[in-house]
Amino acid sequence: MNKNIFQNKVIIITGASSGIGRELAIQLAEYNVSVVLVARNKEKLDEIVLLCKQKGSKAIAIKTDITDEEQCKNMIDSTIIKFGKIDILINNAGITMWAYFEEIKDFSISKKMMDVNYYGPLYCTKYALPYLKNVKGRIVNISSITGKTGVPTRSFYSASKHALNGFFDSLRIEIAISGVSVTMIYPGFVSSGIHSKALGPDGKPIGKNLLDYSKVMTPQKCARLIIKATAKRKRELVMTLKGKIGLLLKFILPNFVDKLAKKAIEKGK
Repeated sequence: MNKNIFQNKVIIITGASSGIGRELAIQLAEYNVSVVLVARNKEKLDEIVLLCKQKGSKAIAIKTDITDEEQCKNMIDSTIIKFGKIDILINNAGITMWAYFEEIKDFSISKKMMDVNYYGPLYCTKYALPYLKNVKGRIVNISSITGKTGVPTRSFYSASKHALNGFFDSLRIEIAISGVSVTMIYPGFVSSGIHSKALGPDGKPIGKNLLDYSKVMTPQKCARLIIKATAKRKRELVMTLKGKIGLLLKFILPNFVDKLAKKAIEKGK
C-alpha cells in the first residue's frame, strides 16, 4: 500500500491502550502520521506513544472515558489545539460479555455495553464531525460480526453492536454530501485480550480467556486489514471467510446459521 496515503494525517484511535487499538497505533505510526491515543489507562498509552515516536510519527495520549460525553468533547478539543485538524476517527474502544441471558444476575451489563459500544462512538463522532467535514475525512467503526447476526452468550453485546451499525448506516447517508466516509469493520474472534475482561453473569470481568487464541485472528493481522479498508474508504469489511459465508447463508438457511453460531461458542473459536 502507498506509504503516502496517510502522510500528515491526524488520526484518533479510541481503546488504544491494548489489543487492536494498540496495534493500529503502532502500524499507522509507520505512515508518518500524528496519532492521538485515547483510553482510560494513561500509563499504557504513554508506552505506546513512545513506540509511535520511535517509528517517526507524532503521538500524544489523552486519558478519556468515552462513556462520558464531556470527556469526549475535551478529547476532541485537545486534539484540535495540538494538531489543528482531525482527518480520521477510529472508534475502536469496546467491551464484551460472556453469559447466557437466563444466567445474568446484574442487568447493568446491558447499560455498560451500550455506554461503551454505542454511546462512546456517538459522543466522539458528534464532536469530531465538524472537523472531519473540513477535510473530507474518514470515520471507522470497529463493530463485530455479532452486530449483523446474534450469537449466544453475547445478547447485550450483540444489541449494542446492532445499534452502532444502525446509527452509522443512517449517518453515512446524512453526511455523504460532505465527503466524509463511514467504514464499518466486522471482525470475528481476535486474540486481543478483550475476552479475559468480558463481563460474566454477575456483571464482573470473568478474569480468564475462554477462547483458543491459537485458532483466531491476531491483532496484527486485524489491524492491517482495518488500515487497508480505511485507505480505500470501504463501506464495510467482514474479516473472515466464515463470517462472509455465514451472513450469506443467513438469508437462505437462517436456522443453519444459528446452529453454526452455537457451535462456534461451544468450541470457543
